Amino acid sequence: MSTSPADRRTAPEPLPSRTAAVRPSPALSPAASGTARPGPRHWLRAGWLMTASGWSANQFSALLGAYRGDLGLTTATTTALFAVYVLGLVPGLLLGGPLADRRGRRPVVFTALAVAAAATCLLMAGPAAAWLMWPGRFLTGLGAGALLTAGSVWIKELSSAPYDPDTVPGTAARRSGLFLSAGFASGGLAAALIAQWAPSPMVTAYVPHLVLSAAAAVAAARAPETGRTGAAHRVAACAGRPAAPEARPAAHAGPAAQAEPAAHAGPAVHRPAGASFRRLVAPVAPWVFAAPTIAFVTLPGLVGDRLDGWQTVYAGVATAVTPGAGLLVAPLARRLAARHRLATAVTGLAAIALGLLIAAVAVAAVQPAVALIAAAVLGGGYGLCVAYGLTEVAALAPPHRLARLTARFWTLAYLGFFAPYVITLLSALLSPPALLAAAAALAVLTLGAVTRAAHRDGV
Repeated sequence: MSTSPADRRTAPEPLPSRTAAVRPSPALSPAASGTARPGPRHWLRAGWLMTASGWSANQFSALLGAYRGDLGLTTATTTALFAVYVLGLVPGLLLGGPLADRRGRRPVVFTALAVAAAATCLLMAGPAAAWLMWPGRFLTGLGAGALLTAGSVWIKELSSAPYDPDTVPGTAARRSGLFLSAGFASGGLAAALIAQWAPSPMVTAYVPHLVLSAAAAVAAARAPETGRTGAAHRVAACAGRPAAPEARPAAHAGPAAQAEPAAHAGPAVHRPAGASFRRLVAPVAPWVFAAPTIAFVTLPGLVGDRLDGWQTVYAGVATAVTPGAGLLVAPLARRLAARHRLATAVTGLAAIALGLLIAAVAVAAVQPAVALIAAAVLGGGYGLCVAYGLTEVAALAPPHRLARLTARFWTLAYLGFFAPYVITLLSALLSPPALLAAAAALAVLTLGAVTRAAHRDGV
């Protein structure tokens, strides 16, 4: 049948050109070509790496009592071993971000996972050679730091277009925190239960982390590399051209980004990012881990006199309750972020202050049950603060600097791991209840400082 010229003009394109449009060059990754089809849940495959990281950090925390009882280590020594983790964590965070931006997410993530597994093997040798626990804890922090930085950015990018274009804004930034909290909660409890009843507890308690690390590596092996998006931005910047609009999809802007004032739009959007981070995120970050570490490191030792041989199990329960509460407040964090940009941080800091006051009462009365209530409240504050921090970082950072700003956030957050050690040192001058009450007052002061800064910025 013949076709009129008008029909020919409005006819669809021939099949060959359409077929070629969906067949990108093999040299281009999905992120670089921008034509990737929404595939399986790659963020879920990569998420288990964050769970393994949280597990490796908390499996040691639940065993502090066992190390004191079985190996004869002093409280100061076990607390110092706990803090050595941070000494390895900080360089891991600071180096992992730039390396992930430069080399890609996958190489950094898998290298960090291997380092953390090797560190676990050193800790397993601790009963035979106690000095090995020091490098074991240091390497645990080093691997966890790099894995947290590169892994959280990888999950966020896999939760955004083109890999997951239908993600609700803000969800991408929260997934990393949820996976991490799951590892925190399950790792400590599993280690404590094994240490209480299994043979060779200081060895067998670490086996689950090795199994989880292997399973996480297999699961994440099929997740694609996303770091080339950042490389494209750097190349464009060097050439004096703005990056393509689709390089930063709408899913990258969480609820906090929606609350940004209009002045943050346009070419100057990233200029105030550093100042906003210092005023609105940096003061909150140390409380992210100061609150939970006080809950499951400090409190079990202060109320342990009434536990009668169940100290290790109690420590494991506290280690599970604290981050478990952080997981449960995730829906509340979403609702608060949708209401106001700063609401999540304000509520989180208020919960931390309340939890510290309850903890002071529990320690003064030596009440383990009340201490668990304090741990739950502190865990809720932790969950809200980590959700706020990650969402703010995702909103503030340009894609090619996302890993670096994320590394800064985690570095400041993990400074809170020193809180139990500071309390131990200061307990020679003040009673533990007084120190906990003072920490509560400091949390309230932080809340006031952030609120005033937000008011000055017009947030």
